[in-house]
Amino acid sequence: MTKIRKISEVMDSDNATQIGEIPVQKMSESVYVGMCHKIGTPQQVTARRDIVDIEELLENQHGVGRIMWSGSMREGFRFHDSDMDTMIWSTNIRVIWDFSQSEFYNTHRQVLILCDSSESPAGFTLLWLPLERAGRLVLSSCVRMNGGLYISSSKYRDNTCTSFSPDSRVHGPCSSGTDGPLDHDVAYCFVSDFWPPSAASWINRCHSWPLPHVVNDIVRNGCHFVAIGHKLGNHEDKEWRISFSQAEYKLVYSMNHTQFLTYGMLKLFLKEIINNGLRDEDKLLCSYHMKTAVFWAIQQNTLPHWCPQNLLVGFWVCFKLLLKWVYEGISPNFFIPENNMFLSKIHGQAQTSLFRRLYGLYEKGIALLLHSPSIRSSIIDVLCNPRLTVCTDEHTLISEAEFDVELFGEIYSNDALHPSDLQRCMKNLHTVEHLIGSPLIQYQVVSLQKHTASILQRTAFILHNMHANTGVNKQVYIADKMSCHMLKLAAKFGFVSDMLYIAMYYYKTLRYREALSVIEVTKVKLAQPYLMSLGYVDKERYTEAVGGQSWSTKIRLAVAMNIKLENEICYICELLLEQQSSRQNIGSSLFIPPFVLLHMLEFLSSRHVNTMRAQTSLDDLQVLVHHDQGLYISDELRDISWEILGICQQMAGDLQAALYSYQQSLRQFPFNRIQTATIQRIHE
Repeated sequence: MTKIRKISEVMDSDNATQIGEIPVQKMSESVYVGMCHKIGTPQQVTARRDIVDIEELLENQHGVGRIMWSGSMREGFRFHDSDMDTMIWSTNIRVIWDFSQSEFYNTHRQVLILCDSSESPAGFTLLWLPLERAGRLVLSSCVRMNGGLYISSSKYRDNTCTSFSPDSRVHGPCSSGTDGPLDHDVAYCFVSDFWPPSAASWINRCHSWPLPHVVNDIVRNGCHFVAIGHKLGNHEDKEWRISFSQAEYKLVYSMNHTQFLTYGMLKLFLKEIINNGLRDEDKLLCSYHMKTAVFWAIQQNTLPHWCPQNLLVGFWVCFKLLLKWVYEGISPNFFIPENNMFLSKIHGQAQTSLFRRLYGLYEKGIALLLHSPSIRSSIIDVLCNPRLTVCTDEHTLISEAEFDVELFGEIYSNDALHPSDLQRCMKNLHTVEHLIGSPLIQYQVVSLQKHTASILQRTAFILHNMHANTGVNKQVYIADKMSCHMLKLAAKFGFVSDMLYIAMYYYKTLRYREALSVIEVTKVKLAQPYLMSLGYVDKERYTEAVGGQSWSTKIRLAVAMNIKLENEICYICELLLEQQSSRQNIGSSLFIPPFVLLHMLEFLSSRHVNTMRAQTSLDDLQVLVHHDQGLYISDELRDISWEILGICQQMAGDLQAALYSYQQSLRQFPFNRIQTATIQRIHE
């Protein structure tokens, strides 16, 4: 290591967090406000977490499979490259640390796996199957070693890789692939109800942070085991890493907002400064190191008051800790400090180069943040106007309309339950009924409201499809009454655009005049000047119309979103081919702009009632698809919009125009994965 001044002395300089004569407190407040705009206000971050939590709760109500979301999106970030990792495990399999813990389980119903950490590096373990009894997937991943049957992490990883998606590839302990435009990482893992003995020291360290109820909740929920070994371990292909992902997101949740923004700043610092311009193989530090530095800095009470005025001081404390780790070549895992996370990667020449790079940044002082595109403007604002008054009060940072745009967008994107059979739908409704009676956080109430509307909509169409061809009139009549009731109920507390599910149902059941009547009402509601549609809103008119009202009221009066059609459910026959194509290409749903679907349904229904109106609605649809600039049709949904225009033109007998529309559909980003259907329609 190059000769430098004693690092502990160098890193205690007093003026490192000051630029010129500007007090660090004022600059911190300016950066705090900038980071609230970039990362989110306290209210925004809380809403994101609450909505994801309720979605995960609903997902985990049925069967033996369980999922847990982790990653930066779960933590509350919404950067362009934020990830949402998924961990999946079976409740029929449990990991224990010693045989005495087996008394808590029925070994006839549950498979027990025993940890053997005797030959593994800290933070890793072998998983031994003592009774040599398990399901096919686990047994096919086992190897013989020292007379026992052990689950090989590499074999298990390979065996589960394509379970989530056929195009998945192995990436660390995960199966990585794409779902539409989004990347996903899925880790098939095992769970233990018990806290690892090797992490017992963590409990004793938690004097001031986190609070006792957080510590108890974390310890009570145990840990997980993900399929990757230590690169320097004796049994890399067979070892499993002890995962504290659940504990980590609970710790992030327990941070105050200044601490959370410090973590966010470190992520930006890593991406925009430390790793900027480096090849992936040369990026030695990762976001996990940043998170670990924040955890340690908070727990060691290095900064007594984490508040907006101290944001830059908090950042500097974490940066100094990171620099110290690189200098020493030791980055202690927050839960198991004996696990040095630098061991296999940051040593020798790589360590020296990284330290020089970081120390060069350190010598710039807090001015190094001027190299960050996301942070620099907040610093420059104060430098250019030293007398600038900065207000960190949350209510001045974001308007009601701006907050609602994100809130309803979060609710829509997390409305991802896919029940495709009646039994699952009924179970979901029972879960909703149970949750309504439990204490819910404010954002979870409105999120649950939309979940309920979606479940009712799916149930209505499933019920109709089950009885439509039975020929038993009484059953058809009862099912129809129930379906209509559910769709009308859903429209009372879903989005404004959810009215279109009623119109679809009436069209599907040959009630064309009723469908047109619903379409007329929907048109009026969608034409309101205060409507929030696909993230666009006239803030002044929105606030004037529904400002100060509950989110439950706003969602049904003033919000329109894209219509989601589950590919396992037939809604209208005209889109069945597209649903089949999407499903064949591993798509779960079709997403359709509400104005496009409205014109389509008006055209389809009018053909049986008023041919002139049918032509008018087709003309309206053509103008919309040809000339919309993103106000009513988002770029990613232009594939289905051109497709629907082509379908309507083909039905109207304008084959040349239909061919052009289908060709345009093929030229768009294949968000809905309908290319197979489009090609088939062209050949027809």
